[in-house]
Amino acid sequence: MQGLVLKDLGRRFGDFDAVKDVNIELQPGEFLSLLGPSGCGKTTTLRMIAGFLAPTSGSIILDGVEVSSARGSVPPEKRGMSMIFQSYAIWPNMTVAQNVAFGLNLRKLDKAEVRRRAGEMLEAVRLSHLADRYPSELSGGQQQRVALARALVIRPKLLLLDEPLSNLDASLREDMRFEIKRIHDEFRITSVYVTHDQSEAMVTSDRIAVINHGKVEQIDTPFEIYTRPTTRFVAGFIGRTNQVTGKRGTGSVAFSGFALPGDLFTGAGAEVFISIRPQSLHLSAAEPATDNLLKLRGRIKERAFLGETWDYVFVTDSGLELRIVARPHEIYALGAEVWATAARDQIVQIH
Repeated sequence: MQGLVLKDLGRRFGDFDAVKDVNIELQPGEFLSLLGPSGCGKTTTLRMIAGFLAPTSGSIILDGVEVSSARGSVPPEKRGMSMIFQSYAIWPNMTVAQNVAFGLNLRKLDKAEVRRRAGEMLEAVRLSHLADRYPSELSGGQQQRVALARALVIRPKLLLLDEPLSNLDASLREDMRFEIKRIHDEFRITSVYVTHDQSEAMVTSDRIAVINHGKVEQIDTPFEIYTRPTTRFVAGFIGRTNQVTGKRGTGSVAFSGFALPGDLFTGAGAEVFISIRPQSLHLSAAEPATDNLLKLRGRIKERAFLGETWDYVFVTDSGLELRIVARPHEIYALGAEVWATAARDQIVQIH
């Protein structure tokens, strides 16, 4: 089985390239998130995969069969896919059990088989006790689980999710992230998830494709995307980071108030860009006796207590501002003179 392949995929609207030269391969059972800001092309990509939009270039291949290209497309209903939308789109006049069984009844399965499979799916999404209720009697999270069960019960080749948690409040969204992950781990259905929420993508995904202006900037595991961003956009979009620019010299790269050995960096351009995550920097009142690569002296300019962490703005003697996240007991007063250090492996070159 080949899973899903997007090959040189593109979609143009007039003179505007909403999606351009997207190349992605999903293995069977893999969960991929398309992550990016509004208008980046992620939903257009999902709609092409679903068959709602035809590509203007490239192709979409599912299990070795081309389902979309500029030459023609297989209709959505013949692709063997299920899709979950931002609105739950469950039938208000049907009970939970009837909603879940809807796709099975359309396929004219035996009634006993329909009951068995629908019952198993209700167990999987923990809704068996609500089988006879109507959607109006359910919470938002419960309605979303009904939509998920209805999509999965037909055993689709591919599950598509279009920002399915956007209508839920913050606490429910957090719960449902883990619920979607749990259900995917149980059924291992190949899935493509569209979101602009980084936390959703980090929790649910095997891999994340970060999209910007219609192009994939980076595709990798959540850990690699966060710790080893390959572009300035990815470094700035995924979480918070300190981006610092340096100039190449003879044997070293000069940054604002400090220098690093030149052999740490690849490429030959005059400028070097690095990313240092706020939690990778550590504060101390006394000058540390350390072999850490980066050691800076400065003061605390701003601070905010967030309960689980302190959020500091640290200013070096040369005027460079860095954000630093510290543990609750690491308390430094405004204006306090402190030292900041970062280990060598926490300084990442970006392009």
